[in-house]
Amino acid sequence: QVHLVESGGGLVQAGGSLRLSCAASGRTLSSYAMAWFRQAPEKERDFVAAINWSGDATNYADSVKGRFTVSRDNAKNTVYLQMNSLKPEDTAVYFCAATIYSHRTYPAAYEYWGQGTQVTVSS
Repeated sequence: QVHLVESGGGLVQAGGSLRLSCAASGRTLSSYAMAWFRQAPEKERDFVAAINWSGDATNYADSVKGRFTVSRDNAKNTVYLQMNSLKPEDTAVYFCAATIYSHRTYPAAYEYWGQGTQVTVSS
């Protein structure tokens, strides 16, 4: 079993940047494909980005393409989400997730979840 902890969220002005981190413990992260999802109040949990176990394949939601970058450092057991050109509509709780299978784009595909970190973008 893997335990995930997100960090790096906060309040930022529109156009600004944040980098989220997802640190894993319990098992080596290199065994898992990873993803980021986000959930705004009273909305469903939406896919943001995913990365395969080795880091050479990624997938992004259309709404974040060209602005967000997902990466991983398996030696540090950490996955990152670099978020640039942030918009107010990016405001949400961001979750990282892990799966032993391939990097899918829907929440049900992931077995392990972090507790989330709040990102708030002011206009």
